[in-house]
Amino acid sequence: MTHHVFVFLEIFAQEGGIQSYVKDVFRAYVDLVQDTPLLRSQVFLLRDELGCANPFDHERIEFNYLKTKTNSTWRGRLNLAIALGKSLLINRPEQVFCGHINLAPLVRFYCHWLKIPYTVLTYGKEVWQPLPSHQRQALQDASAIWTISRYSRDRLCAANGIIADRVSILPCIVDGETFTPAPKSAALVAQYGLQDAQVLMTVARLWSGDIYKGVDVTLRALPQILDSFPQIKYLIIGRGDDRPRLEQLAAELGVSDRVVFAGFVANEALVEHYRLADAYIMPSQEGFGIVYLEAMACGIPVLAGDADGSADPLQDGKLGWRVPHRDLDAVAQACIEILKNSSSPDDTRDRRVDGSWLREQTLVAFSPQALRSKLAQLINLDD
Repeated sequence: MTHHVFVFLEIFAQEGGIQSYVKDVFRAYVDLVQDTPLLRSQVFLLRDELGCANPFDHERIEFNYLKTKTNSTWRGRLNLAIALGKSLLINRPEQVFCGHINLAPLVRFYCHWLKIPYTVLTYGKEVWQPLPSHQRQALQDASAIWTISRYSRDRLCAANGIIADRVSILPCIVDGETFTPAPKSAALVAQYGLQDAQVLMTVARLWSGDIYKGVDVTLRALPQILDSFPQIKYLIIGRGDDRPRLEQLAAELGVSDRVVFAGFVANEALVEHYRLADAYIMPSQEGFGIVYLEAMACGIPVLAGDADGSADPLQDGKLGWRVPHRDLDAVAQACIEILKNSSSPDDTRDRRVDGSWLREQTLVAFSPQALRSKLAQLINLDD
């Protein structure tokens, strides 16, 4: 018997926020399968192909890869529709989990007809605007909706007429065994010219469509910060078509010598870059903001926007500074406050710069173990 069916666009074909989140959720699910001997599942993957590296292989989880050799979009969707429909008709699972709003109408069609409850997983901006009627109907008819933060829930509900009580929060997490505190890498300090510098850092896509990340705001705040901390350098990690504009802005502000554009950094090298930072600065508008968790797990103080999903990882300001995301004066003053507190005696400084405490509080709420516990509760495996 198949108990659960999962339908995803992809897990392995691409890297990105949604893919990373889905992997974390599915990793937690596989752990639950290990502890539930009779539980059997099927997974349908529209864009992944047979032969891809799959760390989730398990004898009681059947993976179905629907990507075609010709990369034909319509043929892949047709294959998915046929394979999924056949599976649901024969196996009649207890629950179907739909991993993207674009797949929800197909899942709704079968589940409505076969009277199978289904859950839709949402992430962020893909559901923040009014959806086409067939996608909105799929949300409204779902037995459950999951999303990553209160902010994403509120945007989703407001845009699409969903009652907030129907949406459960299944948050992003951080791997506390990978993201750990450690001294700054001498090699990276030399590579980026950070000797004797206090380092502000941002990890973000530098795309013209992602100006909301706030890199430009932080650049504009630098002259004020430099007045109080002349040894500051701003390390920007990421790539994209907006980099020339940001480099020109730094030049116009006269701070080019205080800014380091590091470009793309692979995931496996990211933790050593976080450890270079004295503060992680990203006054953004995030659906959640995994980067804040990664920084805090490394013991780095953080600054975020005050009207977005970062409220969850920062625990409403308990763990970090939250400021209006386009207010350069507020960003500058918060950065100065962080840096002053970091050099203050232990008995007088703000607790939000205490790296050990930051890490501890972050992992209590956003560890893989916490995600597994929440997932077990949502799918009724927590008995």
